[in-house]
Amino acid sequence: MHQYYYYTLMATVRKSITFTEQQDLWIKQQIKKGDYTNDSEYLRDLVRKDQAQQQKLEELRAAIQEGLDSGVSDKTVDQIWQEAEERYAKKKNA
Repeated sequence: MHQYYYYTLMATVRKSITFTEQQDLWIKQQIKKGDYTNDSEYLRDLVRKDQAQQQKLEELRAAIQEGLDSGVSDKTVDQIWQEAEERYAKKKNA
């Protein structure tokens, strides 16, 4: 609920965009299913999902780079896996 409140206070900008007939039909089907009340709501949801996906991708890239920068480890695969699971559990519970 708090997140929704944040979005409702944000300023909006009107855009004009063009879709193919197939894309327009797809959007209308999503609205007809009841998932969304109008085109704008559907498109805003797509943008939010894309933003979240891009954030996850950036975090993954940073983690990969951290791993590459850390060099070769003297730990066993089991030790590394255990540490990764512990970090994941802490992050999940935070």
